[in-house]
Amino acid sequence: MRVLVVGAGAMGRWFADSVATADDEVAFVDADETAATAAADALDGRALTPPVEERFDLVCVAVPLPAAASVIEEYADRADRAICDVTGSMRDPIDAMRAHAPEIERVSLHPLFAPENAPGNLAVVTDADGPVGETIRERLRTRGNELVATTPAEHDEAMETVQARAHTAVLAFALAAEDVPETFQTPISEALFDLVEQMTDGEPRVYADIQAAFEGADDVAAAARQIARADAETFSELYESLQ
Repeated sequence: MRVLVVGAGAMGRWFADSVATADDEVAFVDADETAATAAADALDGRALTPPVEERFDLVCVAVPLPAAASVIEEYADRADRAICDVTGSMRDPIDAMRAHAPEIERVSLHPLFAPENAPGNLAVVTDADGPVGETIRERLRTRGNELVATTPAEHDEAMETVQARAHTAVLAFALAAEDVPETFQTPISEALFDLVEQMTDGEPRVYADIQAAFEGADDVAAAARQIARADAETFSELYESLQ
């Protein structure tokens, strides 16, 4: 296949490395031409400068969440057989692919892990299937990933909890916590501090995009206020409701 990856960051590189073989021709394009060149050099591909005039069997959009729909619109007509995305949400990208690539295969992918932690669970929406989509899924399985078929609505609703609410809870703890001697740590507090370290080792923009894309942060804040204001009886009721 001839593959164009739009977005030469970590996720774009992961897709190319996971799906393309030595028999495929891979090209990268990115607003940051240096990133495109670095990705191409690392994965034996080509770096292109926008606007891209060539056509490809498969176009994969791997850009930040806020840019997904507009980039899909821009590059959909560069795809002859299939278009996919690895942007992290599914409803808006699928809608954009349906609107701008109605006659070709359409797939949305969301690795539920950071690229450096691959392989892992990978959410998949196959909106219009065909041989390219089958090839993508088979190659991802071969790399050890567990593919989870879903719908755009089911996926995005789940992300409100596993991303927006989870991230809010961990970061709120980090903002409220004070330094304590290691000897005072409990198994629960130690685990929370480990999560804080894991999250704050990432890219702030990625977490900001997730908070903007998915609801849930306000629910965590409301739950925290409910716990903080609860008397002993109410606290016990809240606690028992979780068992």
